[in-house]
Amino acid sequence: MEEKNITVRDFERGCRPEDVDCNSSVDIRRCSCKLNVYDWIGNINDPLKDNTFVEVRFKNTRKAIYENNNNLELKVGDVVAVEATPGHDIGIVSAVGRIARMQMHKYKMKEPTFKKIYRKARPTDIQKWKEAISLEIPTMLRTRELARQLNLNMKIGDVEFQGDKTKAIFYYIADERVDFRELIKRMAEEFRIRVEMKQIGARQEAGRIGGIGPCGRELCCTTWMTDFVSVSTNSARLQELSLNPQKLAGQCSKLKCCLNYELGVYLHERKNFPDNVSLIKTKTGDAYHTKNDIFKGLMYFETKINEVTVIRALEIQKVKEIIELNAKGIYPDNVFEEEKNTGKFSLKQSADLNQDSLTRFQETQNSGKKKKKIKKKKNNPEN
Repeated sequence: MEEKNITVRDFERGCRPEDVDCNSSVDIRRCSCKLNVYDWIGNINDPLKDNTFVEVRFKNTRKAIYENNNNLELKVGDVVAVEATPGHDIGIVSAVGRIARMQMHKYKMKEPTFKKIYRKARPTDIQKWKEAISLEIPTMLRTRELARQLNLNMKIGDVEFQGDKTKAIFYYIADERVDFRELIKRMAEEFRIRVEMKQIGARQEAGRIGGIGPCGRELCCTTWMTDFVSVSTNSARLQELSLNPQKLAGQCSKLKCCLNYELGVYLHERKNFPDNVSLIKTKTGDAYHTKNDIFKGLMYFETKINEVTVIRALEIQKVKEIIELNAKGIYPDNVFEEEKNTGKFSLKQSADLNQDSLTRFQETQNSGKKKKKIKKKKNNPEN
């Protein structure tokens, strides 16, 4: 990838502005934007089709519902000029008709009035829009310098210019309240625009900037996530994960959102496990519970066998039986020896693991070299 594409960040709006054709639209097949909406009822012939409301997306995570009061024939991918305060803004249509109404219910929008769509973007509108986009990166870098000069404890993460170049939204993160009145004065004098400051969280900043996660894929908050649900360490604890902050934290320095993806499955499977089991008592001694294997239905216990501390697994039903016996004052014998004879702890596992080892061919290669050396010694009687 060229350095130009990295600095310009063309796809922050889901497409490159250069791809806008003369019909004021973009080919959505060439776009890559998490704010796209899949029209799963688009092939249904609806005689009561209503295009009164249209969803329009802008930069990164921002999009809104607008009223099509001029009854324009709009489709997904059209570039439109919409009402703003003040002036007008330029956006790309992401949903029309019934899908747009469904999006209204999703966002729980109950306002009686919506801003209006003026028209399809004209060539002059698109040209001014492109000029505004080219100003975003230099403006952000200059604003960071101004904030540094004023010793403000804040970080400007993103800048979004309005389509008519009269206003810009500056997104920032800060750990505490920041008095940026002097900063706004200097920005208004230097950039000659209306300034709007919006504070965002660390997760929203990561979604705007983007990046690659430890899984090797693009960040979920950049590609498809729009709602950020709080993540707690209890989510990792219920999944038997190591509570290591370096492994559990994402690029936003917060707990990874993906810790919640499989949490529901673990909560459902844990219903089969007995509650609050810290230890079980046997004739050979106490066995302390260490962890669970949710999908295999096993519970691991630490105990001593022949004065050696080992970890052994028991099935859920077996643990429940032992708990009932312990409640009656009965301590079973040969609990872990019986499990060992079932073959669950076969030594063959280590051999199976070595089959995929990266060094599994070295032994055969070394043995071949030894054979060649032996043959050479036989052929040379002097040696």
